[in-house]
Amino acid sequence: MSFVLRVLINALALWLTTLIVAGVKVVPYPPAETLETVLTYLLVALVFGIVNGIIGNFIRIVAFPLYILTLGLISLVVNGLLLLLVAWISSLTGFGLVVDGFWWGVLGALVLGLISWLIGVLLRPLTKKGR
Repeated sequence: MSFVLRVLINALALWLTTLIVAGVKVVPYPPAETLETVLTYLLVALVFGIVNGIIGNFIRIVAFPLYILTLGLISLVVNGLLLLLVAWISSLTGFGLVVDGFWWGVLGALVLGLISWLIGVLLRPLTKKGR
């Protein structure tokens, strides 16, 4: 249940990120109706969660000395690269995330992380009541 909630939060955060950051877009599955757009956001959020969970954690473990050396600022670059990787994976299907460049990816990852964190903080009281 927690994974499904994380995917929904990431999908909402991704939608808000595409509204805020001009260089990050999501191309919905044709025809671009409401259902296809929502499913595209959910699919991209799922791919982002899998990439971030597997590859992101591996990179964070391997690059731990760089994180200490740069006081965590390397995480902006790593998250931007992970967002570009998700864009590349979703572009193989012909629809999904489109990032215009590396710096748009870094900015998009920063905004996506902040919005996802904020939504998670706002929904934390709701998720803790069920336990």
